[in-house]
Order: sequence, then structure tokens, then C-alpha cells
Amino acid sequence: MAKTKELSKDTRNKIVDLHQAGKTESAIGKQLGLKKSTVGAIIRNWKTYKTTDNLPRSGAPRKISPRGVKMITRTVSKNPRTTQGGLVNDLQRARTKVTKPTISNTLRRQGLKSCSARCVPLLKPVHVQARLKFAREHLDVPEGDWENVLWSDETKIELFGKNSTRRVWRTKNAELHPMNTVPTVKHGGGNIMLWGCFSATGPGRLIRVKERMNGAMNREILSENLLPSARALKMKRGWVFQHDNDPKHTALATKEWLRKKHFKVLEWPRQSPDLNPIENLWKELKVRVAQQQLQNITALEEIYMEEWAKIPATVCENLVKTYRKRLTSVIANKRYITKY
Repeated sequence: MAKTKELSKDTRNKIVDLHQAGKTESAIGKQLGLKKSTVGAIIRNWKTYKTTDNLPRSGAPRKISPRGVKMITRTVSKNPRTTQGGLVNDLQRARTKVTKPTISNTLRRQGLKSCSARCVPLLKPVHVQARLKFAREHLDVPEGDWENVLWSDETKIELFGKNSTRRVWRTKNAELHPMNTVPTVKHGGGNIMLWGCFSATGPGRLIRVKERMNGAMNREILSENLLPSARALKMKRGWVFQHDNDPKHTALATKEWLRKKHFKVLEWPRQSPDLNPIENLWKELKVRVAQQQLQNITALEEIYMEEWAKIPATVCENLVKTYRKRLTSVIANKRYITKY
């Protein structure tokens, strides 16, 4: 059935005025070119509610009763991996027949949205305790102290891999147009390993690791890039170096090398990528590079170096300035990896 056009406010008021003047519904309908039933509905509405405004309509009743909504909400709260099909079956057993979109819409109204589960490091009880200890011990560290930390890490970049999410604006049925696709090949089409560092004053050196990344290679990278980065970033006296607990970082030979060079190293809890702000910098870098169509490893390395140098110092400054929030988040979430 076609949807009828709503009468204007002026027309509804005119109907009431003519009714108060003593005219019948038929006469009013003929004068205004409206159906008698329409005129009658406007007049009844005015008599009942003393207004000619359109009142809110109840709409179609919900397919799922309030009790059913509570049931499926409770189910997904206890087990977030519950499928829509499973919830459809649960309701069917309760004699309520619904579709998957109805389930999705109902849960969305409850503030629950179906999302891809994020991959995070597995936290054992010992990791949880170490993370909490680190966060609590460093919660009241002055902001100026974090500004004197040189953060570092490695990351692997695939030429055609999913280094970042890419979205495109396209028309229907144009999903396979070359402009709307991301080319993929087996094993990512090759990759490069990068080592980088930064501080609150900006990005430090970024270098490509061309050989196997082991303890010896790690020490060579630090020997050639750590002090030059600290000098270029104008680190203050007593600056602190940060790296995670990867075996190549914690090797006895590496620890001894750092000790002999008199570098202060920040004690770091295992399984804590969310505590290292350089992870956000890697994401920033990958998003920048993802905008370009690269066809070979050489071009990939060049563009990464170019984009790394373009990252504003303010981005680095803000990552360090908000470090206390990271620690607060770890304490609040306790058993979980926090968003980074």
C-alpha cells in the first residue's frame, strides 16, 4: 500500500476551525478536497488530545519480548563468541521466531556490536602481575621523565600484506575494480624488517634489518644507531633506553654490551606491547604508506623511510604526554591487554 502524504499543520488547523464553525465532516472534506475519513480523524485527534500536532506512533511491535532481549543479552555477555545463529535457535526454543538481522538490531540497541576479535598476546598470571607492578610503580613518574626515554622496537612489513585496514568509496558491483581492491600474493610478496626509535621530540633513526635479527645483529644496530638517535633528538643527560623482552634484547651479551656502554635501560614487563607507545607510531606509519600502491620491496623501503621522516614531532610528543593514561588503563583492566 502506497504511503499517503501527511497534511500540513495549516490544513489540520483549518479543519478544526471549520468544525468549530459548525460545518459537517462531509462539507469540510468537499471544501478542502479531502476524504471524510481524513477529516474525521483530525477532528477526533483534536477532541481527544486538544492539539492538531502529529503524535508519536507506536510502530510495529518488537519481535523479541523484553524477557527475550534480557536472555540474549545475558547470553552474549557471558559468551561473546555466541553466534547469531545460536541466538536464533535459543529464541526458537522459547517459541520466538526471528531472523539474524533482528538479533543484530536488538543487540545493537543494547549497546552490543558484532566486531572482529583482536589478536593479542596471551597473558599468564605471572605476566598480569608484572604488568600491574610496572604500572603501579611508574604511575606517579613525572611527565618530564618519560620525555627522556628513547623508545624502540622492530616491526615486519609485507609488500602486499594487511599492514593496515583500507577502505574505499565505491558503487554497487564495483568491488573488483582495480581501484577498489588491495592486491595480495602468497606469503605477502616479500617483506622487510624495520628497527626504529623515537622520543617525545620526534622520530629517531629507522633502518631496514637485512639479515637475520638475532642478538648479534641487534647489538650491531644499537651500536650504529642508538647514540646517534639520542644526539639527534637532543636527549638530556641520564636518558633511558627502552626495548621489550624479546630474547635478542635480553641475551647476556646484549645486557653486557649495554652495561659497558653505560646505557640506562628501562625494566620492562613481558607481553606488554600496549605499554610501548612506538606501537602507535608503527600504526601511523603503516596507515600513511597504505595510501600508495607499491609494487616492489625497494619502493616499499624507500617510501617507509620518507614517511617516517614526515611524522610530525607533535605526534611523538602526544604519545609520550599521555603515557600515564596507558598505565592507568593497565591498572583498570588488570587481566587484559589494553587498546593501543
